[in-house]
Amino acid sequence: MINRDDFPAPTEGFVVTNFLVVSNQDRSRDFYQRIFGGKVVMQRDPVIMKIANTWLILNDGGGPTDDKPTVTLTTPSDPNQTSAFMNVRVADIQKVYKDWSARGAKFLTEPKDHGFDVLTFAIPTAT
Repeated sequence: MINRDDFPAPTEGFVVTNFLVVSNQDRSRDFYQRIFGGKVVMQRDPVIMKIANTWLILNDGGGPTDDKPTVTLTTPSDPNQTSAFMNVRVADIQKVYKDWSARGAKFLTEPKDHGFDVLTFAIPTAT
């Protein structure tokens, strides 16, 4: 049973969640839990997680639904093309790069100095 206090449903105002279409809910849930320390609120169908100050929903793709009658959700056919990504801002990029690498994260590049943005990097999401 879901604890209402853990669920991303505000009693006032609104909450933004990230919804990712994934090919494997269990593998994706385990990835975000292991790498980011995400707290699992719902195990699957969909997976709902709290990661730091962000809510993440992981679910399989599928055809139209009554609230999205013309929309089909699917994972990208080419992993090198995407229409969405998550920015993760951290206080100590070198420490995070080392820690998350040790947990199994595979980075596209080492951290890069982009001036105003200080240091940024990209990590492929688990699908």
